[in-house]
Amino acid sequence: MTPTKSKVWYVIYTRSRSEKKVLADLTASGITCFVPMQKKLRQWKDRKKLVEAPLLPGYCFVHINRVDYDRVLHNQNVISYVIFEGKAAIVPDNQIERVREMVEQSLFPVEVSFENFISGQQVEIIVPPLTGLKGELVKTHGNNRFIIRIDSISINCMLDIPADGIVLIPTDKK
Repeated sequence: MTPTKSKVWYVIYTRSRSEKKVLADLTASGITCFVPMQKKLRQWKDRKKLVEAPLLPGYCFVHINRVDYDRVLHNQNVISYVIFEGKAAIVPDNQIERVREMVEQSLFPVEVSFENFISGQQVEIIVPPLTGLKGELVKTHGNNRFIIRIDSISINCMLDIPADGIVLIPTDKK
């Protein structure tokens, strides 16, 4: 676990379709939570509607210290912490911020993948609204895919970015 005073981001599993409820309940009890949401066009027989859906169904991120660790599990819609190598998975602050930036923009749709992509070149986005966001470039099916990895839970958040919207980050050669 972590020291009592320092807060870190953990990942929790939620009951099916309960991400928004967990977010509301934990936030109301004073726990900082993050559920990446994205607007998606859903179609029914009689209509189409733009709805806000979780980018990572079944997951919620909580920013807590050791004191709040057990309190999170008392929510009836929380199943458990995501466990990685025998311990609750911790996500670095910078990865949470990158995902937050990706979902807050609406120019490029975000996809989620559990594939193990081959590491690519480090790139930086130079077009608004994601100017300055750094990540990895992978080519799939002829497209430039910009990837933010959340290693602790083996998830990749991806955007298709035009070639003129990214620049390579120079590597330090000695």
